[in-house]
Amino acid sequence: MSIQLDLSQLVAACRSLAADEHMSFIIDRYGTPPLWDRPPGFATLLQIILEQQVSLASAKACFDKLSQQIGEVTPKGFAELDDVELRSIGFSRQKAAYARHLSAAIIEERLDLGRLRNLPDAEVKAELMKLKGVGEWTSDIYLLMALLRPDVMPKGDIALHAAWQRVSGEVKPSANEFLQISNRWRPYRSVAARLLWHFYLSEKRRPNKI
Repeated sequence: MSIQLDLSQLVAACRSLAADEHMSFIIDRYGTPPLWDRPPGFATLLQIILEQQVSLASAKACFDKLSQQIGEVTPKGFAELDDVELRSIGFSRQKAAYARHLSAAIIEERLDLGRLRNLPDAEVKAELMKLKGVGEWTSDIYLLMALLRPDVMPKGDIALHAAWQRVSGEVKPSANEFLQISNRWRPYRSVAARLLWHFYLSEKRRPNKI
């Protein structure tokens, strides 16, 4: 069975990462990050799709409207909505297509999200990336937040890149450059990502925002 991060492991990983001067700076300034998590399943993966290239607040507003309309967000409940209803909720044409593909894959039993819990990270990513509209960032976020895997660095996450630029004083890296940088934090890249998000969100609340 694959390892799931828990609070004690998060604290222990932060102690280990404190050997890195940049991680140590974040921990000294803002402490241990929260153990952000989401329930595994269709609703979470759908919400992550909604979060692609938009603000978390915008995606949450859309997801909340969906929940208000259909109650529990299930593949069957989603599939019963027509295009007009999805547009009124806030789905773009592209994301509606992605979400329909996801719900159909589950309804037709081409995808079993429950089975992913026991697969290695690479196999989870391979399964998820068979879906239309699910790329590396989406599958990485699902691994990190829903499956609580300890060693995932979401590729192309702009908040992580901005936080690293601020903490390190370096030029903002490209997605591939930041993945290379993140290798220094193995086997706790997920915790390093949580620390950088923690820094990013904490700094945004300060007068001098990122």
